Amino acid sequence: MRSKNIFKGILAAAAVFISFQSAAAQEVKQLGEPINVACKRTSLVRNLDEITAKMEIDLTDVKVKSNRAAIFTPMIVNGEDTLRLPGVGVYGRTRWYQFERNGLRPISGSEEISMRAGDRQNVVKYAQTVEYDSWMNGSTLILQRTDYGCAGCTTPAEYVPADLASYRMVIYEPEFIFQAAVAEEVKTRELAGRAYVDFPVNLTTIYPDYRRNSVELAKIIATIDSVRNDKDITVKSLSIKGFASPEGPYDNNIRLAKGRTEALRSYVQQLYMFPYGFIQTSYEPEDWEGLREYMVNSTMPGREGILALIDSYMEPDAKNWKLQTDYPEQYQFLLETVYPGLRHSDYRIEYTIRGFSDLSEIAELMRTHPSKLSLNEMYLLAGTLVPGTPEYNEVMETAVKMFPTDEVAILNAATAAMQREDLNQAERYLSRAGSSADALYVRGVLCGLQKDYGKAIWYMEQADAKGHASAAGELEKLKLAKQYSK
Repeated sequence: MRSKNIFKGILAAAAVFISFQSAAAQEVKQLGEPINVACKRTSLVRNLDEITAKMEIDLTDVKVKSNRAAIFTPMIVNGEDTLRLPGVGVYGRTRWYQFERNGLRPISGSEEISMRAGDRQNVVKYAQTVEYDSWMNGSTLILQRTDYGCAGCTTPAEYVPADLASYRMVIYEPEFIFQAAVAEEVKTRELAGRAYVDFPVNLTTIYPDYRRNSVELAKIIATIDSVRNDKDITVKSLSIKGFASPEGPYDNNIRLAKGRTEALRSYVQQLYMFPYGFIQTSYEPEDWEGLREYMVNSTMPGREGILALIDSYMEPDAKNWKLQTDYPEQYQFLLETVYPGLRHSDYRIEYTIRGFSDLSEIAELMRTHPSKLSLNEMYLLAGTLVPGTPEYNEVMETAVKMFPTDEVAILNAATAAMQREDLNQAERYLSRAGSSADALYVRGVLCGLQKDYGKAIWYMEQADAKGHASAAGELEKLKLAKQYSK
């Protein structure tokens, strides 16, 4: 139970002793029984929502008269805030037998470690875990001795302070800072896809029922319809780029790539009657880059030589001929299994999305169509939620999924992860962050929570050098935590 101790009269001197002034200490020791106790291996350790106080109390030299009792009470103290922990009671012979005969409770409570002076342990290994409270940050573990007489009276308390350098507890509690997203004036987005429209050999005419063309053309139509029929979206442009595979004469591949791209443009134009110039086209006569991408991930014999050939400055026809003659088996495999995939049409639709300000509408879109929201709109919703709650965390997680390369989204997701004590997830997010002052600050906070204070201080110094407004204050907290972590 937490209590606020107000020491009056004689006990006011004890408060002076806690502040480690030697003259006052001598004065207090003269008021009652000699302390005659030593504390070793004393520590205060916080683990999430708990704090554990440990010490070895050496009672070897403790003297207790037969009709008296000495109670040693460990206390967590921070200014006027004090938490008394279960005590250790050493009872004189007469006092002990009075308790045994009368069935009395121990003086300091049922959790007291009680013993008769003549049979006492020389060293009591004390450990007590209690619920952590924020006031305990920066607290000190001390030991109080109180002597009780036969008539129930007490002598003034004696205080044995722990060594401040070893026993003061300073837990690093960071300032979690969430970044603000810049509002987009116009929310411009795009959808991209790839279709493998097949053509009869050497022809540039589209036959919708030829091979798998019905499926591939349906992919393009479905992509266009997904944005064209949405009242929140305005389609701005559609671009199509056609590719041919590297085999055959380069001039003929130019004709095929150009003609087949134009055929696909005409097919889409007839379906939608877009304004003139709305569909933009381009073409790549031979998709050597696609072939290279395949070879990089291949274990094919001759892989390095083929890659060198692809990257050479040879003319396309000469390159194709050398590939065919120097690597005939590989070429035949590529022709049959890889080249068909190099004949494709890539399409991209650019569109804009209207802005949203109504929080209920934003909340609904977060559940159904988060891709319609800007980062700033998502954070408007987050501002109405309590940090650390599942709803708040979901907004942060969704934001970083929708904007995986945005540093603000990354840093905020990392900060939210640290708030819920998921340090591994925070570390994964920060591996994608840059080296801005904000990123350095968040990395410093993470290292501080991981108790890697040396690295945390380095990051915070770098953030401070780059002008981060909160880095200097955080740096002092980290240095203090490092000082008392030894």
